[in-house]
Amino acid sequence: MSTLMLHIEEPQPRPRPGFALWQLGFRPFYLLAGCFSALSVLLWSLQFSGWLGHAYLAGPLWHAHEMLFGYGLAVVVGFLFTAGRNWSGQPTPTGWPLALLALLWVAGRVLVLTPFGVAAAAVNTAFPLAAAAGLAVPLIRAKNRRNYFFVGLLVAMGAAQLGLHLAQLGVIALPGWVGVRLALDMMLFIMAVMGGRVIPMFTNNGVPGVKARRHETLERVALGSVLALIAADLAGLGGAPLAALLLLCTVAHGARLALWQPWRTLHTPLVWVLHAAYAWIVLHLALRLLAELGWIIPSVATHALTAGAIGGLTIGMMTRTTRGHTARPLIADRFDVACYLCILIAAMVRVAVPLAAPGAGVGAALVSGWLWACGFGLFTLRYAPMLLRPRLDGKPG
Repeated sequence: MSTLMLHIEEPQPRPRPGFALWQLGFRPFYLLAGCFSALSVLLWSLQFSGWLGHAYLAGPLWHAHEMLFGYGLAVVVGFLFTAGRNWSGQPTPTGWPLALLALLWVAGRVLVLTPFGVAAAAVNTAFPLAAAAGLAVPLIRAKNRRNYFFVGLLVAMGAAQLGLHLAQLGVIALPGWVGVRLALDMMLFIMAVMGGRVIPMFTNNGVPGVKARRHETLERVALGSVLALIAADLAGLGGAPLAALLLLCTVAHGARLALWQPWRTLHTPLVWVLHAAYAWIVLHLALRLLAELGWIIPSVATHALTAGAIGGLTIGMMTRTTRGHTARPLIADRFDVACYLCILIAAMVRVAVPLAAPGAGVGAALVSGWLWACGFGLFTLRYAPMLLRPRLDGKPG
């Protein structure tokens, strides 16, 4: 009898009706980050090359501000609100609280372009502090002490941003770049922590036969060296002591990456993009060492971190987490690969050309900016429908 039974497929769940943008943190913040990053970098590259005069941002400091505290922080908050729900088993902000937080972020981007410096300082500082509160509640309820430090990092990002604004307003006698430097270090630490958690796991799960490994002593040295770098930059350390610390950072993170076997991921774009982005962290540390020795200009090292590591890791994580949390296959298609290549080539142009031909820096910035805008513009067009619509399996989130 059983041999005559017909195979009947179980009905597939249908997407839940309604507008899904406010159902989980990654949705609005990934969408906003993608749109903003494409537009902001495009406008800045045109301004930097002389095509727009001073029609957009007041100078390089504010470009750095918008990339770190605008784009970068939006992606971090979207990721932490999404991961925080999994870590704690408790809800993170959704619905109108999430919408208000997104509105606060948007207001910050607008106010930076106005003469209302005090309002810009207040709103931009309030965003990471409000996000810290939104993350702290579920973590504390679940007693998830392992991730409390992310709350502290969001508060520290708020403090760094406030310091930058107050310096620009003339309230405190502090170079504005100090806030940027500390924010870069904190973004580096966030990427080092999350990279160490997810890249080996994604590699082992996504590439058959690969056994990416973690060595506990090396993990402590790698993360500890970045914390020491933050302390050194806070203290204004320079010269040989800072160079020695940067050498330790470079070696530790290079060894860490080698244990993850990046060369075995080349046929899996959703994985190799994360390895490529982490390689930019190693390169950033090496270039910053060379800059400390006076051999290259510091901006090259900075762009290795921002365009290469931050750009590569965020585009890789945004595509992967969006696919996973909307119940889509964890396979990068040709649009994803095009996004990855645009961002990584943009970073190569922004770093390599000024090293090889310093006089071509303006042209490199323009080409890099267009590539970056294409990458994040394509991401926005491709992923907006996924971010706006409910999960394919009908589950919440």
